[in-house]
Amino acid sequence: MRRFTAGVAVAAVMLVTTGSVAPVPPAPVVDGPSADGASTGQWRSFWVDSFHPGIYTPAEVDTLVADARAANVNALIVQAGRWADCYCNRSTFPRTHAPVAPPPYDPLEYVIRKAHAAGIELHAWVNTTPVWNTTAPPPQPDHILHTHGSTATGADRWLNKRVDGAEVGGATMRSLDPANPAAVDYYVAGIASIVRAYDIDGIHLDYIRYPDNNSSSTHSDWGYSEVSLARFRAATGRAEPPAPDDPAFSAWRRAQVTNYVRKVYLTMASIKPRLRLSHSAIVYGRGPQAVGGWTNTRTYAEVYQDWRGWLAEGIMDLTIGMNYKREGSPDQARMFQEWNQALADSAGRRHTAVGPGLYLNTVEQSLAQSRRALTRSPAGNTVVGWSGYAYAAPSAASMRDPALARADRDRLIAGLTTNDPTGQSPLFAGPATVPAMPWKERPTSGHVAGTLVLTDGTPLDQVPVTLTHTRSGRTVDGRVTDGSGWFGFVDLAPGTWRVDVTLPRGVRGPSTTTVDVRAGAVATPRLAPLT
Repeated sequence: MRRFTAGVAVAAVMLVTTGSVAPVPPAPVVDGPSADGASTGQWRSFWVDSFHPGIYTPAEVDTLVADARAANVNALIVQAGRWADCYCNRSTFPRTHAPVAPPPYDPLEYVIRKAHAAGIELHAWVNTTPVWNTTAPPPQPDHILHTHGSTATGADRWLNKRVDGAEVGGATMRSLDPANPAAVDYYVAGIASIVRAYDIDGIHLDYIRYPDNNSSSTHSDWGYSEVSLARFRAATGRAEPPAPDDPAFSAWRRAQVTNYVRKVYLTMASIKPRLRLSHSAIVYGRGPQAVGGWTNTRTYAEVYQDWRGWLAEGIMDLTIGMNYKREGSPDQARMFQEWNQALADSAGRRHTAVGPGLYLNTVEQSLAQSRRALTRSPAGNTVVGWSGYAYAAPSAASMRDPALARADRDRLIAGLTTNDPTGQSPLFAGPATVPAMPWKERPTSGHVAGTLVLTDGTPLDQVPVTLTHTRSGRTVDGRVTDGSGWFGFVDLAPGTWRVDVTLPRGVRGPSTTTVDVRAGAVATPRLAPLT
């Protein structure tokens, strides 16, 4: 998400109408019955960024929750982690340096309590790669930019690096490298600490991808840290640094992001199995149907965010497309519709939602976009709901003049709930339940996560791992350990699975074991000792 900016081992969507009579738009899909008669629910949320009023004081939170309730919103996505820190008091991330009310006030704790009292879910939004974005250094002495920034060397230097040697994207943005295992583990541990310490309903990942500021939309220029290049070299045996557009290097970097997501998903599942994992999804430019397919989108090809693959694998519960497009631009309106359809058609056995950019449009334009977003795709599919970006800026006018935010937010709430300007039934005329997650609430499958480490603590990196169900013979392969030796599999049939690993040359120890998988649980296989 942006600050309201417009606009394996390797080898391995313009509506055009004619005539003088305006067509009747299709009815949006609202809370209704599923095939088994149960309520399907409808996701309705606001993104609440921490750059603007919302959670800085108890009074702001009280207003936020009252607004959410008035809008018939059932979830709030509140930015808890911004720059490797937390708007909270009880996590392994340092407390934010932002001028929130002093302790004992805990922004995250207070907004959870108030939201739950109003019957609203609270999802903690965490930026997963940004480290810092100002010229002045972090004031917190324990911030990772001090210990793992530009003064660190080797594996301790966690910053992503561009092919030209730059470690800063745009003016001041520094990001961690998803290929650095220690950096990923630090963030996963921080997310886990929030999961353990707070009564949240889910974690929402942002910036789970490679950075912007690339020379092309067909590949990323990032991924050239010392650790990244060394690990790619070890995986491929290639001595020379790869070119940014090297297909194998692109696939390898994409896999680093996917493994990061997989690790968060299974870590959460091992602590609080019924929490929802969601993320802000990149939907840059034209949709897949306009560029020759998913793999040609900027999402997949440039920033390596394979969210369609995550949904298919089952390591993401809810993908919310950041469909920030100007309704007044015919080209952007076309992009908006393309991505609405792509999101609806990509959910599979998980959920997708559309997030219109309120801050780019008038209230009336945002209401029109929201209605289109909630209609069925030509294939008959639909997203499960809507998330408005953002609570702080409900209109383009309020972006230019924040003094207009209160009035425009009230107009948006009225348009959503009681008085749609087109005269149609309001989208959120009554409350709705949050969509159920049967795969977590009534699980029929389980998961496996383990680690391959030598007795001296050395992790076995990029080791192939295969699972085989001993009764059915089903095999799941194509998985390798990450830089910490960790591996994970999701949605496995209950029963006994054989675990086979391809140990590196010179490593001695068991290469096969079995693990019993139970529905709704994460099983841990043991392969030790390894020397």
